[in-house]
Amino acid sequence: MEQPSLQSSLLGKFQPEVVTTDDSSDIYTIVVKKDAIVEVVEFLKEEMGYQFLTDLCGIHYPDRELALGVVYHLHNFKTNTRIRVKTFTSVSEPEIASLTGLFAAANWMERETYDFFGIQFVNHPNLVRILNVEYLDYFPLRKEYPLEDQTRGDKDDRFFGR
Repeated sequence: MEQPSLQSSLLGKFQPEVVTTDDSSDIYTIVVKKDAIVEVVEFLKEEMGYQFLTDLCGIHYPDRELALGVVYHLHNFKTNTRIRVKTFTSVSEPEIASLTGLFAAANWMERETYDFFGIQFVNHPNLVRILNVEYLDYFPLRKEYPLEDQTRGDKDDRFFGR
């Protein structure tokens, strides 16, 4: 299916839920409201032929109101095209609906995203840490900590071009 047809189908069915679209790169990208993520992805799978969940990962933009996000990459084997779907949520309410009902592969990827970003996937069958220790009290891929140790006395910024 051609991209203009895909875009018109999505906007025709999900106009209020689609926040933005972007066709400037080689992968057509849409950003949808988090409450509609299951319906949009289900439409892409069942109606548009995007049957394969290639990737699901978390992102963190600490300067935004909706700082946490999930990026989904879907692939259509018949047309050999991909689509990127993004959705965002706040750090205070890091909940997004699970896609495990649509894609079995989402199970592990959502657990990994929870483990590193703290995004709670609602209705996930077993949302537990899988790569970090259970007692870890923070999420290591969030950008909440300085990159360098501020207490080091042996580092002179003059040597680093600062």
